[in-house]
Amino acid sequence: MTRVRATAVLLLAGLLAALLGTAPAHAAGYRYWSFWQPGGGKGWTYATQGPSLARPGDGGTVGFRFAVGADSADAAKPRTAPDFAAVCDRTPAEDGRKRVAVVLDFGTPADAPDGEQPPAARTACAQLPRDGSAADALAAVAKPLRYNSSALLCAIAGYPRSGCGEQVDAREHSTETKKTGTKKEDGGPSAGLIGGIAAVIVLGAAAAWQARRRRAR
Repeated sequence: MTRVRATAVLLLAGLLAALLGTAPAHAAGYRYWSFWQPGGGKGWTYATQGPSLARPGDGGTVGFRFAVGADSADAAKPRTAPDFAAVCDRTPAEDGRKRVAVVLDFGTPADAPDGEQPPAARTACAQLPRDGSAADALAAVAKPLRYNSSALLCAIAGYPRSGCGEQVDAREHSTETKKTGTKKEDGGPSAGLIGGIAAVIVLGAAAAWQARRRRAR
């Protein structure tokens, strides 16, 4: 029985080491302004092109959200629905120009850089030439804007004061973490999973020992 126990312990130690070795390090994220366009229904969809290339038509809506996210699938959407009428109903149409509703969501204190507080979310109606881009609409209603040398949008209406797409620990700064007080699962093995595997190994070792005892009788 001593040899069986020793084998079980070695197997368990090796399996735990392999599982824990596969647990990822702290999830990396980036603090940045994301760009959104109306999707199906009344929601938003992540834009597939930058604001300087997107050219919404008259009656279009564009959204911008500041948050920490790992990628487009993890990006936080603007919390104000894309509603052109609600934003531009008091802005009269002009010949040769178009109206574009702009939704600005400056995010939450959880995602703000150290020492800064996000301004309140707001909307504005931009009037542009017919060929104006989403970047033109943003510039018309939310200056000052700040871009880096790679033309990445760093600040809207002066927020944030510094930084541009810097890497942060997404779990420490995620909006969901701060709202719920719990962290997202990072993909590592849970204590329950490890305990369950340990139990299977121990039971297997016990069964092998019992089988050997029967054969020895």
